[in-house]
Amino acid sequence: MKQETISRISIIMLAIVMAVFGIYHFIQPENMIVWVPNFLPGGILWVYVTGAAFILAALALITNKQVKLAGYALAIILLLFVLTIHLPNYFNAGDKEMQQASFVNILKDTAIAAFALHIGANAVK
Repeated sequence: MKQETISRISIIMLAIVMAVFGIYHFIQPENMIVWVPNFLPGGILWVYVTGAAFILAALALITNKQVKLAGYALAIILLLFVLTIHLPNYFNAGDKEMQQASFVNILKDTAIAAFALHIGANAVK
């Protein structure tokens, strides 16, 4: 299989995951509100904004339009999650299980952000 085909499949796989996660933000916003940092005003509005951003990034990746912008924006959002949600949760975890879950989220979002940066950096559109 050609490298371009494999790259396209991997980008579409990421897009599907982000679309599903974005839709989940709208279907179950009450499950996501606990992740919104207390210092941000607006509460549940951030859950919807994040969900919309994930869906828009997914659409850009699937349609191959504005891929550079989508890749960079997705990376920024995920790295902000690492800095404002996962790292504070890691350092302030009440028990080892919560600390471990936060560590896994740090690694997961950092890895996805790296892939999104790679996509953005290699996009021609």
